[in-house]
Amino acid sequence: MAEALVALGPAERGELEELLGVAGAKGPEGSEGAQETEGARELGEVLEALGGQALVWPDGDGLWCAAEPLRLVWRAPLGFVASLDTLLADRGTEELRRMLVTLGVPSPGSTKRQRLSALVGHLRDPQRVLSLVAGAPAAARELLERLAAGGGELHLPPHEYGSRPGARWALERGLLVPDPHRYEHICMPVEVTLALRGTAWHAPFDPLPPPVSTTPVGPADVDREASAAATAFTAHATSVLAVCAAAPPALLKSGAGGVGARELSRIGKAARCDDTLVRLALETAYGAGLVAPDGGEVAMTDGYDAWAAQEPAEQFAALLRAWIQSPRTPTRSRGDDGKTLPALAGAPPCDCCVWARDGLLVAARLAPGEGVERSAELGTLIGWYRPYAVDHGQGPAPYAGDHGQGPAPYAGDHGQGSAPYAALIREAELLGVIARGALSRLGAAARDDNSTGLATVCRELLPAAAKTAHFGADLTAVVTGTPSARLAALLDATAGREAGGTASVWRFGADTVGRALDSGRTAEAIAADLAAVAVGALPQPLTYLIHDTARGHGRVRVATAPCVIHGAEPALLAELAAHRRLAGLGLRQVAPTVLLSRTALDKTLDALRSAGYAPVAEAADGAVRIDKPRRRRATVPEPSPRLVPLAASESPFLVVRQGEAPPDASGVDLTALAAKLLAAPPVAPVPDPQNGVPYATDVEEITATYARLLPLTDVRQLSHAISEGRAVTIEYVAASGNRTVRTISEIDFDPPYLYAWCHLRDDERVFALSRIHGVMPA
Repeated sequence: MAEALVALGPAERGELEELLGVAGAKGPEGSEGAQETEGARELGEVLEALGGQALVWPDGDGLWCAAEPLRLVWRAPLGFVASLDTLLADRGTEELRRMLVTLGVPSPGSTKRQRLSALVGHLRDPQRVLSLVAGAPAAARELLERLAAGGGELHLPPHEYGSRPGARWALERGLLVPDPHRYEHICMPVEVTLALRGTAWHAPFDPLPPPVSTTPVGPADVDREASAAATAFTAHATSVLAVCAAAPPALLKSGAGGVGARELSRIGKAARCDDTLVRLALETAYGAGLVAPDGGEVAMTDGYDAWAAQEPAEQFAALLRAWIQSPRTPTRSRGDDGKTLPALAGAPPCDCCVWARDGLLVAARLAPGEGVERSAELGTLIGWYRPYAVDHGQGPAPYAGDHGQGPAPYAGDHGQGSAPYAALIREAELLGVIARGALSRLGAAARDDNSTGLATVCRELLPAAAKTAHFGADLTAVVTGTPSARLAALLDATAGREAGGTASVWRFGADTVGRALDSGRTAEAIAADLAAVAVGALPQPLTYLIHDTARGHGRVRVATAPCVIHGAEPALLAELAAHRRLAGLGLRQVAPTVLLSRTALDKTLDALRSAGYAPVAEAADGAVRIDKPRRRRATVPEPSPRLVPLAASESPFLVVRQGEAPPDASGVDLTALAAKLLAAPPVAPVPDPQNGVPYATDVEEITATYARLLPLTDVRQLSHAISEGRAVTIEYVAASGNRTVRTISEIDFDPPYLYAWCHLRDDERVFALSRIHGVMPA
């Protein structure tokens, strides 16, 4: 309604009814006229609602006016740019006269005002406009009809008026007018647009939400499903954050950073949940201040420890508040270009995401006792309540709103596409905000932004943390609900998690019990801790497993030793271990004939020899190491070259080292020698540091500087392809770590990068020289 009023300008109520298609006389009950009158009544309710916000009001002449700032919302409301008198206000009087002559309209006078009034009055008659366009050239008629159905404007520089078919014809008759405020744009006046759209066209006016299929649901059913969803999400979130606390996920070094797909997969596999849950848990935890980037990793904050010790109701309330206040859609996994998005990438806030979430909380508030049959239908309701909330890459944008930048909303599909806002609705279901197709008490409390009310509802719907587990003879432990922090830590330390959600499952094995023994626990302590949280007695198989694993634990011991001292005489080794002067070596006797030293081998040898012993050193294979003294010698610098003339009467010189006889210059082709000298590089190539072979060209030297992983043969092959403009096949490791083989051509050498045409991707790509691991002929 507001857009229609801005498009028309100050207008009478009847004009609005005509534009919106709700005009009509009163008729008998059930007749067509009665339906139209009902539409007019709804129009009055909408005008009253807008008037209550001081956005529109009636003036003293019976015209409805819109607040001036409201006009800034749409640049081309309903595809209408501006009226004739507005667009022609800056045209010169001679230009107006030429338009009147072309249209065959007599000029009423010589003033600009008179000519403008005559031109506007002529083109405001829809029949005249339709008759004029009907007799237009085919190209002009096609251009005008297309602009009338679309946005009503065209980017066209003045020097292209003649080259664009039909444009000059329409400009000469005022059917198209250059935009007075934007250079190189031509616009179609509102009057022309309405005439070409015809009387059958009406602006969209949907005062009632679109119908959706509903089903009866009871409050108890909604509470039950919301409770189960919230409990499961809290359990998954605690698992995800526990995995991140044990092994902090690494941030991507390229692009905007964030947690990449590989780390998300690792976390999901360890926490037993899918990628969507991992993203939602990480993003809400970040919003709640539980995690934060630290260097190249995602680390837990001090707030995480306090959060982990809370009851599930308090944990879930913190995450739900973070979701409600999130400036983005947390589980959005792909960008507008279809590429995978990392989590916690720090993307800029998105107003459309906030509007869509707010629209969902409003749309899901159906009549009491009702819920939608299919949750996807909530997307159409979101599009009606928040028409400018664009669904980024997850489905078509309801109403196709242009935010003042594109076609008018009437060109939209009203969200009838496939599952709009699917990611947002899925998040609400995972959090229990939407249950059985209706807004739950959790969602209502979150929508009201009432922290006290939300905490109360969470305590009512989420059970307290489980402090006990059911241990089975199959070596499993099952915890119903969300385990307490202490219980989860104990089971994670002694068993491996197999499943999470409303019921979490751990499985014991020799490796998991051994891991607990490695942390310093004893078999008795492990059994006692598990018995303290068990419902009933521990199963006998679990007790046997703990003690059997403990009996074999530590039978082989591994120690760190910079060096080992051994000999055939136990008494001598015992003497060394007790020697006071050798106490600084940190000797420890592990066997009658073996000592471990905490000091490096050379220092241990020096200390033993200083104490009067005569040890020998062993090599890695056990052979006696022979230490030969190294004699240091200075390097005599090579004498600098001296210049010796070829002959007494000739000026060119050859380089001859001191002590050498000058070469015989007779028979030397000086012309060929000069050409060779001129073709030589001004600076001799630096030899390859690996084998001393000099580089043949500067390209080889520069390539070898950056492509440090390539041998000299591959460097020369790649340099040859660069210099000769030939194709070559490279083995390349991308930033993600994936190893690929690419054939490239049209190489632009710009160290440290190659800009080349990739035959695999059929597009231009950038390759870092440091990531090239091999070169082969194309």
